[in-house]
Amino acid sequence: MNIEFVAQPGEAQILAVPVHEGDLSGVAAALDQAAEGAVKRAMAASRFTGKGKSHLAMGAPGGVKAASVVLVGAGESGKLDDLGAEAIGAVAYQAVKLSGQKTITLDLTDLSPDQAARAGFGARLGAYHFDKYLTKRKPEKVPSIETVRIVTADVEAAKAAFAPMSAVADAVIFARDLVSEPANVLYPGEFANRVKALESLGLEVEILGEAELEKLGMRTLLAVGMGSERESHVAIMKWNGGAEGDQPIAFVGKGVCFDTGGISIKPAEGMEDMKWDMGGAAAVAGTLMALAGRKAKVNAIGVLGLVENMPDGRAQRPGDVVVSMSGQTVEVINTDAEGRLVLADALWYTQERFKPKFMIDLATLTGAMIVSLGLEYAGIFSNSDEVSDAILAAAPKVGENFWRMPLPDIYERHIESPIADIKNMGNGRAGGSITAALFLKRFVNDTPWAHLDIAPTAWASKAHGPTVPEGGVGFAVRTLDRMVADTYES
Repeated sequence: MNIEFVAQPGEAQILAVPVHEGDLSGVAAALDQAAEGAVKRAMAASRFTGKGKSHLAMGAPGGVKAASVVLVGAGESGKLDDLGAEAIGAVAYQAVKLSGQKTITLDLTDLSPDQAARAGFGARLGAYHFDKYLTKRKPEKVPSIETVRIVTADVEAAKAAFAPMSAVADAVIFARDLVSEPANVLYPGEFANRVKALESLGLEVEILGEAELEKLGMRTLLAVGMGSERESHVAIMKWNGGAEGDQPIAFVGKGVCFDTGGISIKPAEGMEDMKWDMGGAAAVAGTLMALAGRKAKVNAIGVLGLVENMPDGRAQRPGDVVVSMSGQTVEVINTDAEGRLVLADALWYTQERFKPKFMIDLATLTGAMIVSLGLEYAGIFSNSDEVSDAILAAAPKVGENFWRMPLPDIYERHIESPIADIKNMGNGRAGGSITAALFLKRFVNDTPWAHLDIAPTAWASKAHGPTVPEGGVGFAVRTLDRMVADTYES
Protein backbone atom coordinates (compact mmCIF):
# COMPACT_ATOMS: atom_id res chain seq x y z
CA MET A 1 0.00 0.00 0.00
CA ASN A 2 1.43 3.35 -1.12
CA ILE A 3 0.56 6.54 0.74
CA GLU A 4 1.11 9.81 -1.12
CA PHE A 5 0.61 13.38 0.10
CA VAL A 6 -0.30 16.02 -2.50
CA ALA A 7 -1.43 19.65 -2.49
CA GLN A 8 -4.26 19.32 -5.06
CA PRO A 9 -6.66 16.47 -5.87
CA GLY A 10 -6.47 16.90 -9.64
CA GLU A 11 -8.61 14.47 -11.63
CA ALA A 12 -9.26 11.53 -9.34
CA GLN A 13 -10.40 8.02 -10.16
CA ILE A 14 -12.19 7.95 -6.81
CA LEU A 15 -12.57 11.08 -4.69
CA ALA A 16 -13.25 10.69 -0.96
CA VAL A 17 -14.07 13.57 1.39
CA PRO A 18 -14.80 13.65 5.13
CA VAL A 19 -18.23 14.74 6.31
CA HIS A 20 -18.95 15.71 9.91
CA GLU A 21 -22.30 14.96 11.54
CA GLY A 22 -24.78 17.72 10.74
CA ASP A 23 -22.06 19.92 9.29
CA LEU A 24 -21.60 19.93 5.52
CA SER A 25 -18.70 22.37 5.31
CA GLY A 26 -15.21 22.72 3.87
CA VAL A 27 -14.27 20.36 1.05
CA ALA A 28 -17.62 18.53 1.40
CA ALA A 29 -19.53 21.79 0.95
CA ALA A 30 -17.38 22.72 -2.06
CA LEU A 31 -18.06 19.31 -3.56
CA ASP A 32 -21.80 19.75 -3.03
CA GLN A 33 -21.70 23.17 -4.65
CA ALA A 34 -19.80 21.85 -7.68
CA ALA A 35 -22.34 19.04 -7.92
CA GLU A 36 -25.29 21.47 -7.68
CA GLY A 37 -26.60 19.97 -4.42
CA ALA A 38 -26.23 16.32 -5.41
CA VAL A 39 -24.27 15.49 -2.24
CA LYS A 40 -27.00 16.79 0.06
CA ARG A 41 -29.62 14.97 -1.97
CA ALA A 42 -27.69 11.68 -1.76
CA MET A 43 -27.31 12.07 2.00
CA ALA A 44 -31.01 12.82 2.39
CA ALA A 45 -31.92 9.75 0.34
CA SER A 46 -29.80 7.48 2.54
CA ARG A 47 -29.13 7.04 6.21
CA PHE A 48 -25.68 8.60 5.99
CA THR A 49 -25.25 11.36 8.57
CA GLY A 50 -21.47 11.67 8.86
CA LYS A 51 -21.24 9.41 11.88
CA GLY A 52 -17.71 8.19 12.49
CA LYS A 53 -16.63 4.96 10.71
CA SER A 54 -19.53 5.19 8.21
CA HIS A 55 -19.44 5.93 4.50
CA LEU A 56 -21.63 6.59 1.47
CA ALA A 57 -20.44 5.72 -2.04
CA MET A 58 -22.05 7.46 -4.98
CA GLY A 59 -21.51 7.98 -8.66
CA ALA A 60 -19.72 11.24 -9.35
CA PRO A 61 -22.29 13.90 -10.25
CA GLY A 62 -21.75 16.37 -13.05
CA GLY A 63 -19.20 19.06 -12.31
CA VAL A 64 -16.97 16.73 -10.25
CA LYS A 65 -13.63 15.63 -11.70
CA ALA A 66 -13.79 12.00 -10.55
CA ALA A 67 -15.27 8.69 -11.65
CA SER A 68 -16.96 8.16 -8.27
CA VAL A 69 -17.26 9.82 -4.86
CA VAL A 70 -17.13 8.46 -1.33
CA LEU A 71 -18.36 10.44 1.66
CA VAL A 72 -16.56 9.31 4.82
CA GLY A 73 -18.09 9.91 8.25
CA ALA A 74 -15.83 12.03 10.47
CA GLY A 75 -18.06 12.22 13.55
CA GLU A 76 -18.95 15.39 15.42
CA SER A 77 -17.37 18.57 14.15
CA GLY A 78 -14.46 19.75 16.31
CA LYS A 79 -14.09 16.40 18.06
CA LEU A 80 -11.91 14.48 15.61
CA ASP A 81 -9.13 12.74 17.56
CA ASP A 82 -6.20 10.58 16.37
CA LEU A 83 -8.26 7.41 16.22
CA GLY A 84 -11.02 9.19 14.31
CA ALA A 85 -8.51 10.45 11.75
CA GLU A 86 -7.08 6.95 11.37
CA ALA A 87 -10.59 5.59 10.83
CA ILE A 88 -11.20 8.06 7.98
CA GLY A 89 -8.27 6.62 6.04
CA ALA A 90 -9.18 3.01 6.78
CA VAL A 91 -12.90 3.41 5.99
CA ALA A 92 -12.16 5.24 2.74
CA TYR A 93 -9.86 2.42 1.61
CA GLN A 94 -12.24 -0.37 2.61
CA ALA A 95 -15.18 1.32 0.88
CA VAL A 96 -13.51 1.02 -2.52
CA LYS A 97 -10.87 -1.69 -2.18
CA LEU A 98 -12.73 -4.00 -4.59
CA SER A 99 -13.68 -1.24 -7.04
CA GLY A 100 -11.21 -2.28 -9.72
CA GLN A 101 -9.52 1.12 -9.53
CA LYS A 102 -5.91 1.47 -8.35
CA THR A 103 -5.97 4.87 -6.66
CA ILE A 104 -8.24 6.68 -4.24
CA THR A 105 -7.79 10.39 -3.57
CA LEU A 106 -8.77 11.49 -0.06
CA ASP A 107 -9.18 15.25 0.25
CA LEU A 108 -8.23 16.21 3.81
CA THR A 109 -7.39 19.85 3.10
CA ASP A 110 -9.57 20.89 6.07
CA LEU A 111 -7.63 18.71 8.52
CA SER A 112 -4.23 19.35 10.05
CA PRO A 113 -1.12 17.78 8.48
CA ASP A 114 -0.85 15.46 11.48
CA GLN A 115 -4.45 14.31 11.00
CA ALA A 116 -3.76 13.75 7.31
CA ALA A 117 -0.78 11.60 8.30
CA ARG A 118 -2.98 9.72 10.76
CA ALA A 119 -5.43 8.96 7.94
CA GLY A 120 -2.58 7.52 5.89
CA PHE A 121 -1.52 5.42 8.88
CA GLY A 122 -5.08 4.15 9.29
CA ALA A 123 -5.30 3.29 5.60
CA ARG A 124 -2.15 1.18 5.85
CA LEU A 125 -3.44 -0.73 8.87
CA GLY A 126 -6.93 -1.10 7.41
CA ALA A 127 -5.57 -2.45 4.12
CA TYR A 128 -3.88 -5.42 5.81
CA HIS A 129 -4.93 -8.85 4.60
CA PHE A 130 -2.96 -12.08 4.95
CA ASP A 131 -3.49 -13.61 1.53
CA LYS A 132 -0.14 -15.11 0.52
CA TYR A 133 -1.54 -18.66 0.35
CA LEU A 134 -4.69 -17.80 -1.66
CA THR A 135 -4.08 -18.85 -5.27
CA LYS A 136 -7.53 -19.15 -6.87
CA ARG A 137 -9.50 -16.05 -5.90
CA LYS A 138 -11.82 -14.51 -8.44
CA PRO A 139 -10.40 -11.22 -9.75
CA GLU A 140 -13.34 -9.26 -8.38
CA LYS A 141 -12.50 -10.52 -4.87
CA VAL A 142 -8.92 -9.25 -4.97
CA PRO A 143 -8.37 -5.72 -3.57
CA SER A 144 -7.34 -3.42 -6.39
CA ILE A 145 -6.42 -0.19 -4.59
CA GLU A 146 -2.65 0.25 -4.56
CA THR A 147 -2.32 3.93 -3.66
CA VAL A 148 -4.09 6.26 -1.26
CA ARG A 149 -3.40 9.84 -2.32
CA ILE A 150 -4.06 12.30 0.50
CA VAL A 151 -4.63 15.98 -0.20
CA THR A 152 -3.28 18.23 2.54
CA ALA A 153 -2.58 21.93 3.00
CA ASP A 154 1.04 21.25 4.05
CA VAL A 155 2.57 18.33 2.16
CA GLU A 156 5.99 18.44 3.81
CA ALA A 157 4.55 18.62 7.34
CA ALA A 158 2.27 15.65 6.59
CA LYS A 159 5.20 13.63 5.22
CA ALA A 160 7.28 14.43 8.30
CA ALA A 161 4.45 13.38 10.64
CA PHE A 162 3.79 10.23 8.65
CA ALA A 163 7.37 8.89 8.67
CA PRO A 164 7.38 7.55 12.28
CA MET A 165 3.78 6.37 11.91
CA SER A 166 4.75 4.41 8.82
CA ALA A 167 7.52 2.71 10.80
CA VAL A 168 4.97 1.68 13.44
CA ALA A 169 2.61 0.43 10.71
CA ASP A 170 5.44 -1.69 9.31
CA ALA A 171 5.96 -3.17 12.77
CA VAL A 172 2.27 -3.92 13.38
CA ILE A 173 2.05 -5.58 9.96
CA PHE A 174 5.21 -7.60 10.70
CA ALA A 175 3.65 -8.84 13.96
CA ARG A 176 0.36 -9.64 12.19
CA ASP A 177 2.20 -11.68 9.58
CA LEU A 178 4.02 -13.66 12.26
CA VAL A 179 0.78 -14.44 14.09
CA SER A 180 -0.97 -15.42 10.84
CA GLU A 181 1.67 -17.81 9.46
CA PRO A 182 0.95 -21.55 9.73
CA ALA A 183 3.20 -23.50 12.08
CA ASN A 184 4.74 -25.60 9.32
CA VAL A 185 6.15 -22.35 7.93
CA LEU A 186 6.83 -20.37 11.13
CA TYR A 187 8.61 -22.72 13.51
CA PRO A 188 11.16 -21.52 16.13
CA GLY A 189 14.12 -21.43 13.75
CA GLU A 190 12.22 -19.55 11.05
CA PHE A 191 10.88 -17.07 13.62
CA ALA A 192 14.47 -16.46 14.71
CA ASN A 193 15.54 -15.96 11.09
CA ARG A 194 12.85 -13.33 10.50
CA VAL A 195 13.88 -11.46 13.62
CA LYS A 196 17.54 -11.66 12.60
CA ALA A 197 16.65 -9.95 9.32
CA LEU A 198 15.57 -6.87 11.29
CA GLU A 199 19.23 -6.02 11.83
CA SER A 200 18.86 -3.99 8.62
CA LEU A 201 16.99 -1.42 10.78
CA GLY A 202 19.90 -1.05 13.17
CA LEU A 203 18.84 -3.64 15.72
CA GLU A 204 21.37 -6.04 17.17
CA VAL A 205 19.99 -9.60 17.19
CA GLU A 206 21.51 -12.58 18.97
CA ILE A 207 20.13 -16.09 18.51
CA LEU A 208 20.77 -18.79 21.12
CA GLY A 209 20.34 -22.47 20.24
CA GLU A 210 19.68 -25.44 22.49
CA ALA A 211 23.33 -26.10 23.37
CA GLU A 212 23.71 -22.51 24.57
CA LEU A 213 20.39 -22.62 26.44
CA GLU A 214 21.40 -25.83 28.18
CA LYS A 215 24.69 -24.24 29.22
CA LEU A 216 22.77 -21.27 30.65
CA GLY A 217 20.46 -23.61 32.57
CA MET A 218 17.23 -22.69 30.77
CA ARG A 219 15.74 -26.09 31.45
CA THR A 220 12.11 -25.11 31.97
CA LEU A 221 12.12 -23.49 28.52
CA LEU A 222 13.93 -26.44 26.97
CA ALA A 223 11.56 -28.90 28.65
CA VAL A 224 8.64 -27.48 26.70
CA GLY A 225 10.32 -28.18 23.36
CA MET A 226 11.65 -31.66 24.17
CA GLY A 227 8.85 -33.39 22.28
CA SER A 228 9.44 -31.46 19.06
CA GLU A 229 11.84 -32.19 16.22
CA ARG A 230 12.24 -28.42 15.87
CA GLU A 231 15.08 -26.87 17.88
CA SER A 232 14.14 -24.35 20.55
CA HIS A 233 15.71 -20.88 20.44
CA VAL A 234 15.93 -17.66 22.37
CA ALA A 235 16.21 -14.49 20.28
CA ILE A 236 17.62 -11.37 21.91
CA MET A 237 16.90 -8.04 20.21
CA LYS A 238 18.72 -4.84 21.23
CA TRP A 239 17.92 -1.27 20.26
CA ASN A 240 20.49 1.27 21.44
CA GLY A 241 18.77 4.57 20.76
CA GLY A 242 19.32 6.19 24.15
CA ALA A 243 22.42 7.52 25.84
CA GLU A 244 25.29 5.08 26.24
CA GLY A 245 25.07 3.42 29.63
CA ASP A 246 21.40 4.28 30.20
CA GLN A 247 19.52 1.44 31.84
CA PRO A 248 17.45 -0.39 29.19
CA ILE A 249 13.78 -1.21 29.25
CA ALA A 250 12.93 -4.83 28.47
CA PHE A 251 10.14 -6.79 26.79
CA VAL A 252 9.86 -10.58 26.99
CA GLY A 253 7.64 -12.67 24.73
CA LYS A 254 6.18 -16.15 24.81
CA GLY A 255 6.85 -17.70 21.41
CA VAL A 256 5.18 -21.11 21.37
CA CYS A 257 5.00 -21.50 17.60
CA PHE A 258 2.53 -24.34 17.94
CA ASP A 259 0.92 -25.70 21.09
CA THR A 260 -0.61 -29.16 21.04
CA GLY A 261 -0.63 -29.15 24.84
CA GLY A 262 2.10 -31.80 24.84
CA ILE A 263 1.29 -35.01 26.71
CA SER A 264 -1.64 -33.13 28.30
CA ILE A 265 -2.93 -32.85 24.76
CA LYS A 266 -5.62 -30.36 23.79
CA PRO A 267 -8.92 -31.38 22.18
CA ALA A 268 -8.69 -31.63 18.39
CA GLU A 269 -11.44 -29.06 17.79
CA GLY A 270 -9.91 -25.62 17.49
CA MET A 271 -6.33 -26.79 17.86
CA GLU A 272 -5.49 -25.15 14.53
CA ASP A 273 -5.76 -21.82 16.33
CA MET A 274 -2.69 -22.68 18.35
CA LYS A 275 -0.48 -21.43 15.52
CA TRP A 276 -0.91 -18.00 17.15
CA ASP A 277 0.29 -19.07 20.58
CA MET A 278 3.42 -17.06 19.77
CA GLY A 279 1.46 -13.79 19.77
CA GLY A 280 3.44 -12.46 22.74
CA ALA A 281 6.77 -12.95 20.97
CA ALA A 282 5.31 -11.40 17.82
CA ALA A 283 4.27 -8.34 19.83
CA VAL A 284 7.75 -8.00 21.34
CA ALA A 285 9.40 -8.36 17.93
CA GLY A 286 7.00 -5.77 16.51
CA THR A 287 7.66 -3.38 19.38
CA LEU A 288 11.44 -3.52 18.93
CA MET A 289 10.96 -3.11 15.17
CA ALA A 290 8.81 -0.01 15.77
CA LEU A 291 11.38 1.53 18.12
CA ALA A 292 14.17 0.91 15.63
CA GLY A 293 12.11 2.03 12.65
CA ARG A 294 11.30 5.43 14.12
CA LYS A 295 14.72 5.77 15.82
CA ALA A 296 13.32 5.96 19.34
CA LYS A 297 15.56 7.68 21.88
CA VAL A 298 15.68 4.79 24.31
CA ASN A 299 17.70 1.65 25.01
CA ALA A 300 15.46 -1.39 24.73
CA ILE A 301 15.81 -5.17 24.94
CA GLY A 302 13.48 -7.82 23.52
CA VAL A 303 13.82 -11.46 24.57
CA LEU A 304 11.78 -14.11 22.72
CA GLY A 305 11.42 -17.68 23.97
CA LEU A 306 10.76 -19.71 20.81
CA VAL A 307 9.61 -23.31 21.18
CA GLU A 308 7.12 -25.86 19.85
CA ASN A 309 5.08 -27.94 22.31
CA MET A 310 4.59 -31.42 20.84
CA PRO A 311 3.94 -34.91 22.26
CA ASP A 312 6.37 -37.72 21.54
CA GLY A 313 8.50 -40.24 23.43
CA ARG A 314 10.90 -37.49 24.55
CA ALA A 315 8.27 -35.00 25.69
CA GLN A 316 8.07 -33.93 29.33
CA ARG A 317 5.37 -35.67 31.36
CA PRO A 318 2.89 -34.51 33.98
CA GLY A 319 4.62 -35.05 37.31
CA ASP A 320 8.13 -34.25 36.06
CA VAL A 321 10.28 -31.90 38.13
CA VAL A 322 12.45 -29.43 36.21
CA VAL A 323 15.18 -27.10 37.51
CA SER A 324 14.78 -23.57 36.18
CA MET A 325 17.60 -21.15 35.37
CA SER A 326 16.86 -19.41 38.67
CA GLY A 327 17.58 -22.65 40.54
CA GLN A 328 13.95 -22.98 41.62
CA THR A 329 12.44 -26.39 40.96
CA VAL A 330 9.11 -26.71 39.16
CA GLU A 331 6.70 -29.63 39.32
CA VAL A 332 4.97 -29.92 35.94
CA ILE A 333 1.33 -30.70 36.70
CA ASN A 334 0.04 -30.03 33.20
CA THR A 335 2.22 -29.83 30.09
CA ASP A 336 -0.36 -27.52 28.51
CA ALA A 337 0.59 -24.85 31.08
CA GLU A 338 3.79 -24.44 29.08
CA GLY A 339 3.98 -20.72 28.37
CA ARG A 340 4.86 -19.87 31.95
CA LEU A 341 7.73 -22.38 31.81
CA VAL A 342 9.13 -20.59 28.76
CA LEU A 343 8.73 -17.19 30.37
CA ALA A 344 10.20 -18.28 33.72
CA ASP A 345 13.64 -18.78 32.22
CA ALA A 346 13.33 -15.87 29.77
CA LEU A 347 12.39 -13.44 32.54
CA TRP A 348 15.15 -14.64 34.84
CA TYR A 349 17.71 -14.38 32.05
CA THR A 350 16.55 -10.87 31.15
CA GLN A 351 16.68 -9.42 34.66
CA GLU A 352 19.98 -11.15 35.45
CA ARG A 353 21.86 -10.21 32.26
CA PHE A 354 20.47 -6.77 31.38
CA LYS A 355 19.43 -5.28 34.77
CA PRO A 356 16.54 -3.43 33.09
CA LYS A 357 14.60 -0.45 34.38
CA PHE A 358 11.51 -2.63 34.08
CA MET A 359 10.33 -5.80 32.33
CA ILE A 360 7.06 -6.34 30.52
CA ASP A 361 6.22 -9.86 29.38
CA LEU A 362 3.54 -10.63 26.82
CA ALA A 363 1.87 -13.99 26.33
CA THR A 364 -1.24 -15.69 25.06
CA LEU A 365 -1.04 -17.40 28.42
CA THR A 366 -4.44 -18.52 29.71
CA GLY A 367 -7.90 -19.34 28.47
CA ALA A 368 -9.04 -18.12 31.88
CA MET A 369 -8.19 -14.59 30.75
CA ILE A 370 -10.83 -14.90 28.04
CA VAL A 371 -13.33 -16.11 30.64
CA SER A 372 -12.47 -13.13 32.85
CA LEU A 373 -12.42 -10.32 30.29
CA GLY A 374 -14.01 -11.56 27.08
CA LEU A 375 -12.42 -10.88 23.70
CA GLU A 376 -11.92 -7.09 23.80
CA TYR A 377 -9.55 -6.67 26.75
CA ALA A 378 -6.15 -8.02 27.74
CA GLY A 379 -5.16 -8.36 31.36
CA ILE A 380 -2.33 -6.62 33.23
CA PHE A 381 -0.72 -8.11 36.32
CA SER A 382 2.04 -6.02 37.85
CA ASN A 383 4.20 -5.40 40.90
CA SER A 384 4.62 -1.76 39.82
CA ASP A 385 2.02 1.00 39.69
CA GLU A 386 4.38 3.09 37.56
CA VAL A 387 4.72 0.48 34.83
CA SER A 388 1.07 -0.57 34.78
CA ASP A 389 -0.13 3.05 34.86
CA ALA A 390 2.09 3.89 31.87
CA ILE A 391 0.54 1.02 29.88
CA LEU A 392 -2.99 1.98 30.88
CA ALA A 393 -2.35 5.61 29.90
CA ALA A 394 -1.01 4.71 26.46
CA ALA A 395 -3.52 2.03 25.44
CA PRO A 396 -6.65 4.19 24.93
CA LYS A 397 -4.70 6.57 22.70
CA VAL A 398 -4.14 3.76 20.19
CA GLY A 399 -7.47 1.97 20.58
CA GLU A 400 -6.26 -1.06 22.57
CA ASN A 401 -7.89 -2.21 25.80
CA PHE A 402 -6.26 -3.43 29.01
CA TRP A 403 -7.60 -4.08 32.49
CA ARG A 404 -5.44 -4.37 35.59
CA MET A 405 -6.00 -7.59 37.51
CA PRO A 406 -5.12 -8.47 41.13
CA LEU A 407 -2.03 -10.36 42.32
CA PRO A 408 -3.16 -11.44 45.81
CA ASP A 409 -0.58 -13.19 47.98
CA ILE A 410 -3.32 -15.41 49.40
CA TYR A 411 -3.46 -17.23 46.05
CA GLU A 412 0.18 -18.27 46.32
CA ARG A 413 -0.96 -21.39 48.15
CA HIS A 414 -2.54 -22.67 44.94
CA ILE A 415 0.86 -23.09 43.24
CA GLU A 416 2.65 -24.68 46.19
CA SER A 417 4.01 -28.14 45.42
CA PRO A 418 4.64 -30.92 47.95
CA ILE A 419 7.77 -32.07 46.10
CA ALA A 420 9.20 -28.94 44.44
CA ASP A 421 9.51 -25.20 45.02
CA ILE A 422 6.50 -24.45 42.86
CA LYS A 423 4.08 -26.18 40.50
CA ASN A 424 3.09 -24.90 37.09
CA MET A 425 -0.66 -24.92 37.60
CA GLY A 426 -3.09 -23.90 40.30
CA ASN A 427 -5.94 -25.92 41.73
CA GLY A 428 -8.30 -26.22 38.81
CA ARG A 429 -9.63 -23.38 36.63
CA ALA A 430 -10.52 -20.95 39.42
CA GLY A 431 -8.33 -17.86 39.19
CA GLY A 432 -6.19 -19.50 36.50
CA SER A 433 -4.86 -16.23 35.09
CA ILE A 434 -3.94 -15.01 38.57
CA THR A 435 -2.05 -18.15 39.56
CA ALA A 436 -0.21 -18.07 36.23
CA ALA A 437 0.86 -14.49 36.91
CA LEU A 438 1.91 -15.38 40.44
CA PHE A 439 4.04 -18.18 38.99
CA LEU A 440 5.83 -15.67 36.76
CA LYS A 441 6.31 -13.25 39.65
CA ARG A 442 8.64 -15.83 41.27
CA PHE A 443 11.15 -15.21 38.43
CA VAL A 444 11.43 -11.40 38.34
CA ASN A 445 13.15 -10.72 41.70
CA ASP A 446 12.65 -7.05 42.60
CA THR A 447 12.59 -5.77 39.02
CA PRO A 448 9.53 -3.61 38.26
CA TRP A 449 7.45 -5.88 36.06
CA ALA A 450 4.15 -6.24 34.27
CA HIS A 451 2.66 -9.38 32.74
CA LEU A 452 0.26 -8.85 29.82
CA ASP A 453 -2.00 -11.82 29.17
CA ILE A 454 -3.11 -11.16 25.58
CA ALA A 455 -4.89 -14.47 25.01
CA PRO A 456 -8.21 -12.65 24.35
CA THR A 457 -6.82 -10.11 21.89
CA ALA A 458 -3.94 -11.57 19.83
CA TRP A 459 -6.34 -12.95 17.21
CA ALA A 460 -9.66 -11.53 16.00
CA SER A 461 -12.27 -13.89 14.58
CA LYS A 462 -14.13 -10.74 13.45
CA ALA A 463 -12.74 -7.32 12.57
CA HIS A 464 -12.49 -5.09 15.65
CA GLY A 465 -12.81 -1.88 13.67
CA PRO A 466 -11.63 -0.34 10.43
CA THR A 467 -7.91 -0.54 11.34
CA VAL A 468 -8.02 -4.02 12.93
CA PRO A 469 -9.14 -6.60 10.38
CA GLU A 470 -10.00 -10.22 11.03
CA GLY A 471 -7.05 -12.50 11.90
CA GLY A 472 -3.70 -11.59 13.39
CA VAL A 473 -4.00 -8.30 15.27
CA GLY A 474 -0.43 -7.39 16.17
CA PHE A 475 -1.96 -6.49 19.51
CA ALA A 476 0.09 -4.43 22.00
CA VAL A 477 2.72 -3.21 19.51
CA ARG A 478 1.06 0.20 19.29
CA THR A 479 0.43 0.42 23.04
CA LEU A 480 4.01 -0.38 23.98
CA ASP A 481 5.45 1.92 21.33
CA ARG A 482 3.21 4.75 22.53
CA MET A 483 4.05 4.04 26.18
CA VAL A 484 7.76 4.31 25.38
CA ALA A 485 7.26 7.52 23.40
CA ASP A 486 5.14 9.17 26.08
CA THR A 487 6.98 8.08 29.20
CA TYR A 488 10.45 6.63 28.67
CA GLU A 489 12.22 8.28 25.75
CA SER A 490 15.01 10.65 26.73
